[in-house]
Amino acid sequence: MSIRTLLARSASSASTWGLRHIARRPAANMPGKIALKLDPQIISESMGKITEGSIVVVGTNGKTTITNMIADALERQGKTVACNRTGANLAYGVATTLLQTKGSVQWGVFESDELWLAHTLPQVQASYVLLLNLFRDQLDRCGEIDRVQDAIVQALSESPDTVLLYNADDPLCAMVALRVSNKSIAFGVGEDLHQQQNMVSDAQMCQRCSAMFTYEYRQYGQLGTYSCPHCGFSRPELDFAAKHVVFGNDISFEVEEAASGSHVSLRAQRAGVYMIYNVMAAWLASHFAGVRDEVFQQAVDLFDPQNGRLQSLTIQGRPVLLNLAKNPTGFNQNMKLITQAEGKKVAAFFINDNEADGHDISWIWDCDFEELAEQEDVLVYAGGIRKNDLQLRLRYAGIEAKTINSVDEMVNEALSMPADWNMYAIANYTSLPAVRDSLMARADKGEVEKVAEGTFEPVRKRHELVVQEGVEALATRPLRIVHLFPDLLNLYGDGGNVRVLAQRCAWRGIPVEVKAVHYGQQAHLDQADIVMLGGGPDREQKLASEVLFAMKDELRDYIEDDGALLAICGGYQILGRRWLMGDEEVEGLSLIDAETLRAGTGFDRLIDNIVLSSPLAKLPVVGYENHAGRTKLGRGMKPFGKVVSHVGHGNDDISGADGVWYRNCIGTYLHGPLLGKNPEIADYLIEAALKRRLGNNAPESLALLDDSVERNANTYMAQRLGVSD
Repeated sequence: MSIRTLLARSASSASTWGLRHIARRPAANMPGKIALKLDPQIISESMGKITEGSIVVVGTNGKTTITNMIADALERQGKTVACNRTGANLAYGVATTLLQTKGSVQWGVFESDELWLAHTLPQVQASYVLLLNLFRDQLDRCGEIDRVQDAIVQALSESPDTVLLYNADDPLCAMVALRVSNKSIAFGVGEDLHQQQNMVSDAQMCQRCSAMFTYEYRQYGQLGTYSCPHCGFSRPELDFAAKHVVFGNDISFEVEEAASGSHVSLRAQRAGVYMIYNVMAAWLASHFAGVRDEVFQQAVDLFDPQNGRLQSLTIQGRPVLLNLAKNPTGFNQNMKLITQAEGKKVAAFFINDNEADGHDISWIWDCDFEELAEQEDVLVYAGGIRKNDLQLRLRYAGIEAKTINSVDEMVNEALSMPADWNMYAIANYTSLPAVRDSLMARADKGEVEKVAEGTFEPVRKRHELVVQEGVEALATRPLRIVHLFPDLLNLYGDGGNVRVLAQRCAWRGIPVEVKAVHYGQQAHLDQADIVMLGGGPDREQKLASEVLFAMKDELRDYIEDDGALLAICGGYQILGRRWLMGDEEVEGLSLIDAETLRAGTGFDRLIDNIVLSSPLAKLPVVGYENHAGRTKLGRGMKPFGKVVSHVGHGNDDISGADGVWYRNCIGTYLHGPLLGKNPEIADYLIEAALKRRLGNNAPESLALLDDSVERNANTYMAQRLGVSD
């Protein structure tokens, strides 16, 4: 053992002792971080403690639950295990786990962050990598999913003997398997579960040829039976397939091995499609690690997570379910869990935007909160650092939620209600520990003292209609919002702008309809009153631009005729003379005098919360930017606004301007979406549409709405970035 290694281990031990006994803090990351600084190879040098094999679990959703389930199964089989059970999944957490393991153990089971797999796997040289799923998550940190895939491929290439166990129902995972030379084993669900689909899918296009996928069926997100009609890429044949799925209060299914035809029956105590994938993935890894099927089922039956992931408890005899959700797919699965449960519910959602969460929370607009709005017996609360944004999103879903500062406020009100109201708390990454600690402090311990039933009867507020006069002519043909290619251009919740426009019309009694034009459909702008064009990844943006080029003249006529148009990020770039996809220069529509290039020097992407001063609004205009292009406006082009916050960039690193305002066309880099927290901009577009449509018969002004929720969300971010009204 080298002096460097001895020093690293000694420093790690001292750090562990100090954190536990003096600071009274978990020692999950810091000891490993110190050790890796002193000895960058400390993980590989510590792997000698593992005598039989190791498993690394990677994927967007479900890592911690599945890692713990595998570790439980191995231990129940009689194996000794080293495992980073708390979810400390960077290289530091893996190093800490190994350094704190006394003596030798038979198996290592490690959860790994997707981007950090390239740092950990080459040192671990795991027997198996279990790839669960890949969903859009923390776009400001992780970037587009292609970057995550590249990191996983790189990691596997540096660990050639590692066997890849992957979810073949996810085309993004299947593409990883296609790109590596490692032995690969495919698992998935072998039948159509007939699930109602959410709007979110993170794999609309084939990554080999950029054609649009066709699906025989989808289970959720992009998971299902897919195929590319152009190049033939499709879901691989499943080596292990879940079949004969039965849903109830719990879930049961059989796993069929293609090679042998053998069947294994499995069950889980909680229903939901994601639980099939979770249990199946955990079983597969445990199976290859030598765990007997009956032992694995015992481990699942006794699985009792205490880390906030699907954790059940009671408070004064009332059931509470706590779970983590940190992206649209995770939230949508939790929404189904809540809505499919029987009885009345109190649901609290908590959203933080700390570094570990990602500062960009535009993804909440891709969560189907509308499913909750359809249920009468649901009372909803919004909490966390970004509670105002969450309350705003819920409002446009038809839910008048109350903001809270802690989960205790929700619990206190729930306990005042009749006893048949059950509680749910859904929290993202950094908000979860505080929520869990508060719930655990009040959780029943042993016998429950009977509490008198409350008398509180919650009443769900509904948004009151404000009658807009002067729009009677729209009764025969409503105001039409045309949303161009939401299946391609909606990376950062930009489609929420359409939801805001439509809802603000509906609240005023203005007849309105939304026409979503998907890829492959014809867009007719002759009856369009407002056009929405969002942003997307480079591949999708280029495909959309090709279609838009064919309707260039129609778009020009629409804009020059004072048609209202909102273009966000990639959509904004397409309107100019040219933009870049990597090193490829792509011809734009030349509908505005602007061009988008890459930075010649300095950092690559411009990412941050941002505040503008705009001539179209009295309030500050707030949003979130995430773009690599630098846009330069031509002479005579007016920007949409000027950056007034101490962070934020706008069009480039130099001008201090963002976007463009040309006639009734607005282009901007502001996601969020833009219109939710900036209702003045939404109303500007609605007014412009009414004036163009009705001419002199248009109302002089829009009826005023109660925008207190919108203003609260706006003010919070503006003040946080040092800007006041």
